[in-house]
Amino acid sequence: MGRFIAKRLVGMVGVLFAISVIVFLIFNVIPNSDPAARIAGKNADAELIARVNDDLGLNDPLPVQYVTLMKEIFTGQLTSYSSDLNVDEQIREGIPATMSLCIGAAIIWMAFAIVFGYLSAVRAGGKLDTMLTVLALIGISLPVFWLAAILLYYLSFRVQLFPTGGYVPLTEDPAQWAYHLLLPWITLAVLFIGFYSRLLRSSMLDVMNEDYVRTARAKGLSERQVRTRHVLRNSLIPIVTLFGLDFGAVVGGGAILTETVFNINGVGLYAGEAIGSLDLPPLMAVTMFGAFFIVLFNTIVDILYAYLDPRIRLGSSAV
Repeated sequence: MGRFIAKRLVGMVGVLFAISVIVFLIFNVIPNSDPAARIAGKNADAELIARVNDDLGLNDPLPVQYVTLMKEIFTGQLTSYSSDLNVDEQIREGIPATMSLCIGAAIIWMAFAIVFGYLSAVRAGGKLDTMLTVLALIGISLPVFWLAAILLYYLSFRVQLFPTGGYVPLTEDPAQWAYHLLLPWITLAVLFIGFYSRLLRSSMLDVMNEDYVRTARAKGLSERQVRTRHVLRNSLIPIVTLFGLDFGAVVGGGAILTETVFNINGVGLYAGEAIGSLDLPPLMAVTMFGAFFIVLFNTIVDILYAYLDPRIRLGSSAV
């Protein structure tokens, strides 16, 4: 197991290195374009462009430029030349809001997806299954920005039941923290609830036909015990795998629209504002931030899978 983990960690470093090279090439090596002028911002003068060239070594050979840029990002020295703010500090300040949004939404979507998927599977073909299928398809089809706008309009502006946005730190006021994040949680979770509930339903229907399930029934276990201990438990394996990947993607950038609409001062809102102002240094750093979380959760899922199923790590060792 230790060798398997070491190989996955080495692979993780290799993937992050490849992504960092791609980020460098996209932002710094565009033909017929001066990278210093783009990084300095739309209204940069000759003095600021010269400063960017000096800070990032853009007159040096490409390998030296790459090392300089990565050093700026990973040592916390990268600065936005448009706002003159430290990029790493802005990202660190936004991480609590982003993690609060993503973790809360993840808890909601997993809880409801398991309940809806389980009920659909045990009532397959019935009216409840049909109703949950329709609701799931509606949830999957709703654009995040549209759902956020509808919830804000009806529940915040017309009824005034919830605040229109903003973020209150958990350590400052837990009740207000949850109150301000409830609508964003629902907005972000709806899509995943629909998709995960359908996936769980399909997985449970497949597992119900397995030999060990019939054996469990033959031993005299009640139908409820069979469904929860054997069917549901084994059906959750692909769900947990997909959850790890999706959660990493949401933290890494999937929450940008939600944070922007609800004015949550997280990493996603920071990235959205950088896109709007064509501020490239924050976009470079946020891209690396998102890539790190996506690759990290992919690696965690691989390790957990190997822990749960020894055949995976044995097969990897054989290769």
